[in-house]
Amino acid sequence: MTQNFAPVGKTALQVPILGLGTAPLGNYWSDVSEQQAVDAIHYTLENGAAFIDTAPWYGQLVAERLGIALAGVPRDSYVLASKTCLMHSPDGQPIEDFTREGVLRSIEWSIERLKIDRFDILHIHAPSKEHYRTAIEQAYPLLAELRDQGVIKAVGVGENYWEPLVEFARDAHFDCFLLAGRYTLLEQGALNAMNQFHAQNISIFGAGVYNTGILAKGAVDGVWYQYAAAPSEIIDKVRRLEALCQKHGVPLNAAAVQFVKAHPAVTSLVIGAESKEQIASTIAALNTVIPAAFWSDLRASGLIDANAPMP
Repeated sequence: MTQNFAPVGKTALQVPILGLGTAPLGNYWSDVSEQQAVDAIHYTLENGAAFIDTAPWYGQLVAERLGIALAGVPRDSYVLASKTCLMHSPDGQPIEDFTREGVLRSIEWSIERLKIDRFDILHIHAPSKEHYRTAIEQAYPLLAELRDQGVIKAVGVGENYWEPLVEFARDAHFDCFLLAGRYTLLEQGALNAMNQFHAQNISIFGAGVYNTGILAKGAVDGVWYQYAAAPSEIIDKVRRLEALCQKHGVPLNAAAVQFVKAHPAVTSLVIGAESKEQIASTIAALNTVIPAAFWSDLRASGLIDANAPMP
């Protein structure tokens, strides 16, 4: 895949259109061996997706495997993003600390286990409503200081919901947001917010574009949607999308990734993968030629927001 780079917000940092989300690489959703994880990371870097996203919240196993895979890889050859403030204690209990100390602790934890010397992007990781003020008054200023000092290149927020991102965009200067599963072929409730972020020069990293697998696997038995078994109304909608794809000879996963990529706010797609085969499938999906008639029929079908940008 040709590496097409785009700037992150107004920064000098550029990222490729495809990045790897590392959450699945440490038994997060399924049993992934160390070799499989390392092979997936190497395949990603070697095939035009030199952008890796991780987080302490994903656990020590992911961090250690990422460190193994990145050992010996020139640090300037890839962009590395991580998150702050959410971690697990040694006995597996969740830690939510959005103070300055919490930010520093999570950064130190990641650097120690990944065995790297710096991150390019740091996100505040999904603060709940009760932690919002602390995140904006303590976590953000520290990350902004690190950006101003050149220690990192961009500051963002990683979220599963778009509504908090609107507040963050209002209250501070962010370069990017990672939004998981809320602007996809199945769900466009974030459209107005996405338009706003684009107007504010905030780059969006589109994550969860397959909605936990259903837009990659289709409406099959046992498929998941948003981290749970897919409900019947979602299954029905996916079947209608599949019928439209079949009519035009378009793979469902190709429609899924290219639809999200079409929004001008989206700088990169961060796709979680368990194997190099899954990464290869997404690369093929991005490179699939989709006829204009498919997008016209999709808009006419009523299956998506009529105002959503099309490729």
